[in-house]
This record gives sequence, C-alpha cells and structure tokens, in this order.
Amino acid sequence: MMNRNTRALLVGILLSPLAIGLIACTKQGPDTRSEPVSTQAAIGLSISTLNNPFFVSLRDGAEAEAKAKGIPLITVDAQNDPAKQIAGVEDLIQKRIKVLLINPTDSDAVANVVKEAEAAGIKVISLDRKVNGADVSAHVGSDNVAGGKMAAQFLLQQIGGKGNIVELEGTPGSSAARERGEGFDSVIDGNAAVKVVARQPADFDRAKGLSVMENILQRSKNVQGVFAQNDEMALGAIRAIEEDGLKNVVVVGFDATADGVAAVKAGKLAGTVQQKPELIGKMGVDAAESLISGKTIDQEIPVPLALITR
Repeated sequence: MMNRNTRALLVGILLSPLAIGLIACTKQGPDTRSEPVSTQAAIGLSISTLNNPFFVSLRDGAEAEAKAKGIPLITVDAQNDPAKQIAGVEDLIQKRIKVLLINPTDSDAVANVVKEAEAAGIKVISLDRKVNGADVSAHVGSDNVAGGKMAAQFLLQQIGGKGNIVELEGTPGSSAARERGEGFDSVIDGNAAVKVVARQPADFDRAKGLSVMENILQRSKNVQGVFAQNDEMALGAIRAIEEDGLKNVVVVGFDATADGVAAVKAGKLAGTVQQKPELIGKMGVDAAESLISGKTIDQEIPVPLALITR
C-alpha cells in the first residue's frame, strides 16, 4: 500500500510536461510530419460516372499514379447523379481525406459540398470539368473552348465550308458541355454558308446520342456534318446515320476514347479531339501530392490537346 508521499511523487511524475506530451501522442498517434506523404492521408476521387470510357480512363490514370507513389486513394462513382455525388463527397469528408479530386456531374450543383470540404480543411482540385460558385486550389484539364474551336475548324474543312450541321451537346450544366459548345459556336456562328439545323443535348451518352440523332433525321435528312461534344454521342450518331442509310455525313467527336479512335481508324468517325484522360488523372494525383507536402501549385494546370484523324 502506497503512503501519501509516494502517491504525491507519482502524480507529479504523471503530470510533468514530458508525461503529458507522451499521453497526448498516445491519443493522437505519432507525429507524421517527417513521414512520406503516403502515410499521412488518403486522396478522395469523386468521378461523375464510370459508365463512360473517358472517365474510366481518368480514374485508371489517377489510381495508377497513386499506387506508384504509395498514396491511398478512395474513389467514388456519382453515376451521373448530382445528389449521389454530393453524398459521396460528404462520405469522403467524414473519412478525413486531405485532398479531394472532383470531376463534377454538374458544375453548379457541387459548389456547396466543395465549400463544405474546404471548411473541413480539405484541399479541392477539379478534374476535366470546373466547379462554379466555389473556389478550388487548382483545376486540371484541357482547354475545352480551344478544343471546340479545333473541332469546328476541322468539320468546316471536311464539308467544304458549307452545309447543314448538327451539334449534339453534353450534360446541361457541365462546364465541358458549355465550354466545348462555346468554342465550336464561336467558329460556326456568323458563317452564312453554314446552318446549324439542330442543337440538342444527349448527355454525353451513346444511347442518347443514337436516339437524339434518330429524331433529328426524322425531321430532316439534309445534314452534311455532325459535331458531338464527346465520342460516345458521336458513336451513337454514327449508328443512327448508318441505319438511316445516309452517306457522306461527316461526324467529329471529342475525347479520343479507345472506341472513338477505333472508329477514326475504321473511317466512320472523321476525327476526334484528344484530351488524354489518363494524363488528367495522373496530373491530378501529382497536384494533390504537392498540396499535401505543403507546396504551391498553379491554379490552372493545362493538359495538351491534339486532333486525331485517319
């Protein structure tokens, strides 16, 4: 049994600054400031949809780079549903990630959850599509406006500078759809020799690209060119054109997915603007690693574009 003096001595030792420091470390875990980034925290990746080959490639590029660097990466699929994306990001916030990589389903709809992440001390980097209404640490993506201009100039060249054209638009509200359309329209609008006979959204989806193009061709078959804001819609449009028996309709896509490039090689797709989604994913992880390490990064991190033709 301890006497009063012995108890007092033990209490003094336990309450010494050193002991308090040791107790605090035990509760909070070891100090990781000198440890590699890979052990400090995970990166969260919120993808708009994995039902699109482009975003599958983007995810694969991010996951491959994270694995190579030994950085934990948690991926969530929004399935093209803004509400599901918000719920997924909130779950990532609860997991206490350090950096959120977000590819928005809707650039406006994610603004509040991005602010929520930043309020929790999480850095945010947007991939391919931008966030409207909230500041992010950086955006990694191609210049969609420039890509739209590139597609328009190539399409005009292919149809001889005149004729009727159709524009299949992406998901309303997404920055990619808005910016690609802006670039394309800036070249086409005001050209008296060219008439846009239809501009309709098909949500970056192949099946919708097919059905929308079928409906357009029911109204008029006098079409010389089609610009689809991604390859999935372009491939759907090509099928509609083929099933209608039309010949010599020039179709231009965007993204240069594996199926899109194969269609170019087969002579079905005239061309596609290449965005390099794997590189977007890789560069996103690299930027996140820099932020976790306390480095400064550029707010705009461009990924180069190219035009793929036969």
